[in-house]
Amino acid sequence: MPDEKKGYEILNAKGVLPEDIYSATNLDMKDILAPAAIKVTPTDLFVGEKVLRTLFVISYPRFLTQDWFTPVINLDKVYDISIMIHPIETELVLRTFQKKVAEVQSEINERERKGFVRDPILDVAYHDLEDLRDKLQQAQERLFDVGIYVTVYANDKAELDKVESELKSILDAKLIYLKPAIFQQEKGYRSVLPLMTDELEVHYKLNSAPLSSVFPFVSFDLTSDKGVLWGINRHNASLVLFDRFSMPNYNSVTFAVSGSGKSYTTKLEILRTLMFDADVIVIDPEQEYQFLAEATGGHYFNISLTGEHHVNPFDLPPPREDEPPADVLRSNIIFLVGLFRIMLGGLTPEEDGIVDRAIAETYALKDITPDANFADIEPPLLSDFELVLSGMDGTASLLQRLEKYTRGTWSGFLNKPTNVDITKRFSVFSVRNMEDELKPVAVYIITHHIWTAIRKELRKRLLVVDEAWWMMKSEDTASFLFGLAKRGRKYYLGISTITQDVNDFLRSPYGVPILTNSSIQLLLKQSPTTIDLVQQTFHLTDEEKYLLLESGVGEGLFFAGLKHVAIKIYASYTEDQIVSSDPAQLLAIERSKQELASAQQ
Repeated sequence: MPDEKKGYEILNAKGVLPEDIYSATNLDMKDILAPAAIKVTPTDLFVGEKVLRTLFVISYPRFLTQDWFTPVINLDKVYDISIMIHPIETELVLRTFQKKVAEVQSEINERERKGFVRDPILDVAYHDLEDLRDKLQQAQERLFDVGIYVTVYANDKAELDKVESELKSILDAKLIYLKPAIFQQEKGYRSVLPLMTDELEVHYKLNSAPLSSVFPFVSFDLTSDKGVLWGINRHNASLVLFDRFSMPNYNSVTFAVSGSGKSYTTKLEILRTLMFDADVIVIDPEQEYQFLAEATGGHYFNISLTGEHHVNPFDLPPPREDEPPADVLRSNIIFLVGLFRIMLGGLTPEEDGIVDRAIAETYALKDITPDANFADIEPPLLSDFELVLSGMDGTASLLQRLEKYTRGTWSGFLNKPTNVDITKRFSVFSVRNMEDELKPVAVYIITHHIWTAIRKELRKRLLVVDEAWWMMKSEDTASFLFGLAKRGRKYYLGISTITQDVNDFLRSPYGVPILTNSSIQLLLKQSPTTIDLVQQTFHLTDEEKYLLLESGVGEGLFFAGLKHVAIKIYASYTEDQIVSSDPAQLLAIERSKQELASAQQ
């Protein structure tokens, strides 16, 4: 015990206490962020596994264009830029200017006295000095000491030399010259770090006008002051914020292979669009939007032969004040003729005329005529149409093909009154359980029902048609979708068309017209079998073509009008839990729900 006390006294006498030793072993944030090792050479700096080089601007031309710095900012390399701006007192500058102007004027006079040829460089310098001095005196300009430092990163020296050469070539073409910070790489690196320290102190005097051309926030981006977050610009990590309702039309198309994140991206847009006072309606072919509808308090309608939700194709919207009832009735008759053309496997010209007349007579049975007010009249059903058709000549073939929809195996789908309500902010129509042969018919009827509801009231709406290649199989359904895309803007409606079968979509007579009527296009990962068609359609460069082939999930190209950027889709944790379609993730969520329920019991 005495020995221990003596040791403590010796330690204390040296000024080192046990708590000091303990505190010295604690790690702070600097220790965690610092690299394992740093090696400094005259030309480079080795930080961990990376090699760095800092360069600075040493010379500028007489004039700087507005966007001279843009190619540097948008260079697709890893680098840091520091712009050091030190204001200079105008009073001090004017004293220096007075002396400099006098020197230049004296030299010009001396050359004239000796009979030398006029030196244009001196003349230009004199006029520039006089002009700048006048602006400084009138407070139109200010003068600054400006230092621009660039630190480039690479995996090895060969790559670093290549990046430096590329950077220099860009600026050399603009008569702006860079130089590496020889024997000052450590100071240069610290000057570029966000520490507000200028240790290099390599400055060039610039007045306000040319200094404004160095504005660093000029890049290939699609960031606006309103809209939803689509993702991150892969080129410069800026946000892709965009409002589809600010474009000439509000439509979009999304092309991607299965598993590339197209539905995930669409559900993210839906979730974010709902926050901005817009209604969203979805035609869901694979039951991917059910959880999203439940999580947001929306309506989910399961349209199938045995389902409880039905849509009567003979429904009529109440005419608006500026719309004659005859136009509404005529439009619906044309829709129904197209519907029967799909349902019955095509119509001959004679059958087309018979069906047209039978539809008009079917409406007449319910006192629905072009001159009538049919706002509160119950519309007919498909069985009423069959009854009218049976009383007409030459309809045996039509009745035989129609029977399966009225009394056969498919009768539970169409021959019932409408019982769906899409007045909520979010509505989803699922056709997953509908037979494949009937899916084009179901999507056609649902889309028309949505269009009918949209025309009733003018509101901001987004209609999402997932797996739209189903509608492109038939000319009538493709034509109807094109009509929606063309006329939707008038009713404040945006159409989001999504497909994985690019060939079927673009080779349809209405595929390209739908594309040209869509201000927004999103291309995610593409298949090698379709990439050439996509490249030709969107006029992609070879680099963009290979980007789409090599993109990961949620990566691709985002087009908005004449601009396009490489994009990466990101979601917050909460959004990811709501919109994910990954089976493994969904299974884990379901398992956690069951465990929570068991724990509560």
